[in-house]
Amino acid sequence: MAENTPDQNNTPTAPDAGAANGQEARPAGPAFALQRIYLKDASFESPRSPVVFQGQWTPKIVFNLGSKSARVADGIYEVVLTITVEAKIEDNAAFLAEVHQAGIFTCSGLTDGDLEHVLAAVCPNILFPYAREAIDGLVVKGSFPPVNLAPVNFDALYVQSKQKQAADAAAAGATN
Repeated sequence: MAENTPDQNNTPTAPDAGAANGQEARPAGPAFALQRIYLKDASFESPRSPVVFQGQWTPKIVFNLGSKSARVADGIYEVVLTITVEAKIEDNAAFLAEVHQAGIFTCSGLTDGDLEHVLAAVCPNILFPYAREAIDGLVVKGSFPPVNLAPVNFDALYVQSKQKQAADAAAAGATN
């Protein structure tokens, strides 16, 4: 059995005063944790198969994404990232792939503004690699070349969304 040494970072922590009084121990500040990541929905359509495989593969790719969040319980939220990828050759759909990648997150002790940022940017950023992999898997299983989606800056999208909301509110206020 090995001994604990100071450089192993196994320092004991003092018991929580509330826990000693029989109260439930609570973190003394903001807390954020991932509980679970899961695929909520996935679909793939290739309406022109097998004809689509006959011609030159020069598709126009249309990529859309969005996210939404919902409170599940006190301090527990579900965030769903939706990614849709459509490949068109001329004006005909080659394939359409859509994934709803979800996660359950614990968020407590955050201000309303911080909670909004976490749910709109931080959580989708965590979910994106899983959604990207699911989209790629669907496309490849449909016998199409892989779709390598570039990373998304969800923080920048959040800032743009907040700026648009502020501009819309200012415009609405100016018309009244």
